[in-house]
Amino acid sequence: MSKFIYVTFDNTEQRFFVRKSNFTELYRALMIMLLILMGLNRTQDLCGQDSTLFVGRIIINYDSVLYEISRDKEINTLYVLENKHNNLLIECLGLKQGTMYSFYLEGNDNKWSSWFERPVKEYTNLRPGNYILYVRTKVPGMADREYLITAFRLKPPLYLTQVAILIYIAVFIFLLFCLYRHLIARQKSKQAHLELIIQERTEELMSEKEKTDSLLANVLPRDTADEIMSKGKATKQKYNFVTVLFSDIEGFTKIAEEVNPEILIDELDNFFFYFDSVVEKYNIEKIKTIGDAYMCAGGIPHANRTNPIEVVLAALEMLEYMNRLKKEQTQRGIKLWDIRIGIHTGTVIAGVVGQKKLSYDIWGDTVNTASRMESSGMPGRINISGVTHEYVKDFFICEYRGKMPVKYKGDLDMYFIKGIRPELRGKGEIEPNNIFIHRLLSIRIQDLEDYYFEWYDENVAADLVFHNTKFVKNICTQTELIARAEKLDEDKILGLRLAALFVKSGLLVDYNDPTEYSVKKLKEFAPEYGFNEGYIEHAESIIRGVYAMETDRKEVQILLDAIFDYCGHVDYPELVEMHYVEESSKRGLKDKETWYETELERIRKHKFHTDTAKLLRTYTGKEQAENLKKYLKHIK
Repeated sequence: MSKFIYVTFDNTEQRFFVRKSNFTELYRALMIMLLILMGLNRTQDLCGQDSTLFVGRIIINYDSVLYEISRDKEINTLYVLENKHNNLLIECLGLKQGTMYSFYLEGNDNKWSSWFERPVKEYTNLRPGNYILYVRTKVPGMADREYLITAFRLKPPLYLTQVAILIYIAVFIFLLFCLYRHLIARQKSKQAHLELIIQERTEELMSEKEKTDSLLANVLPRDTADEIMSKGKATKQKYNFVTVLFSDIEGFTKIAEEVNPEILIDELDNFFFYFDSVVEKYNIEKIKTIGDAYMCAGGIPHANRTNPIEVVLAALEMLEYMNRLKKEQTQRGIKLWDIRIGIHTGTVIAGVVGQKKLSYDIWGDTVNTASRMESSGMPGRINISGVTHEYVKDFFICEYRGKMPVKYKGDLDMYFIKGIRPELRGKGEIEPNNIFIHRLLSIRIQDLEDYYFEWYDENVAADLVFHNTKFVKNICTQTELIARAEKLDEDKILGLRLAALFVKSGLLVDYNDPTEYSVKKLKEFAPEYGFNEGYIEHAESIIRGVYAMETDRKEVQILLDAIFDYCGHVDYPELVEMHYVEESSKRGLKDKETWYETELERIRKHKFHTDTAKLLRTYTGKEQAENLKKYLKHIK
């Protein structure tokens, strides 16, 4: 007989009897018993009397037979069957012959069955679930009666159990999570791929842009090129101090008639390629070439004070290069090439000409005069005007030619450059030594000061009312004055001037500890104006010495005296008031009396370190303390 589990319900004593069960199946059985109770109540309501019909046997899957345990009319049985036992034939007993039967299986049937003579009903392919079998009987001469015969439950297959369903849900959630992660990973991969493509395209565009910018920069000055790219056009600008150089090959027209054109162009290309490298070395702007003529100018687009010296240095290198070529040409038996160079300093107008094929050019009398200097010169010589001579005479040997006639200009003073002065010359004839470079930097630092003061004025905060641009300029002026009066070595003066220029720049960023930012700006700006590591390191050591109060060093003493120069001025009380306003804003001071007491104590003890600073002061520290007291009483 097939394996089964069942539960019986005693309607009289309201007791449960459980066999071969466990907790889960007991729970399920109890749920079905509720249905049975509902069925019993329904039967009693319909019949109004006890049931006399019961199950005789249940044939399962046409094989096993399940007999009713008890035929007591008070007993109803619940069967729990395996899922595979879903074909049942139920046979009822207990009523006399001639009775008609109609069946209704709650959980499977939608309506009552037809009437049968035999109390037998077959059900096939039942689905898992809970079932209650009702039977109606029809006996001639009696009212129809309805019975609750039995109840049974078909357990679901393993894959439909609660555990299985929970597993399905868990697997489904896991698959959803995996799908989500896969989609996210795919999206990230796609995004990374797109970003890579964008990055590659951006790099290509940047590379092309750099090529375009580089090409444009070779044609136009960088600032002019940027202005054209941003605004579509460039404004023309006047420069008051520019040195223009013209060079021209002697007898080029005749040479062009005799020399193969390809050789001629190759030679010109070699010349101009070398000239380009020279002018770039000295920050000179190449203007143009016209045939065999080469034109460049120093002092544009960035104005500077050293452009006459730098242009002459470039001219010496160009001439030296041509002299080397002449020796090589002589050895190879090639016709000699020679150049004339003319230089003049003055005012020009610079700008871009044209709409399509852009050209950077300069105009003015200075350009014409430089051209006349070239045409009035001699092959293998550098001819400069009297104006240029005034700016370069301390650096180069100049041979006076006298007043020479110039077309449309009359007679002009002219000089031949013979080379660098012996005391300023290095190993070669055209190589400047350290003294030359030092003198050149002494002029360049004025350009650096102009640039720095403009930068400081643009970046200084409104609440820096004491350490403003005027204060920084005064430090630079007093530093150079005191250093020269104290007869400090020239090489040390240059480093000291650099330190004086940048010592207060750190206040723009860190008011309480400005040292590092001051050094940072020094290292950022100074190399752009030709100062090497030696000068920069010297200036850095002075800045650090000032903030560390290393008063045993002469340079630190001078710079400290320059910084505190205001302590000996007549307007000291007014400056102290400005200093307090700045300090209260930057440090959040609230006790004004305490601050002034501290300042009074400081000024009483203050002493200048150098004799020059002591001579320059108007009042001593003690006198300034009294002046400050009077000022404080007056403003109260």
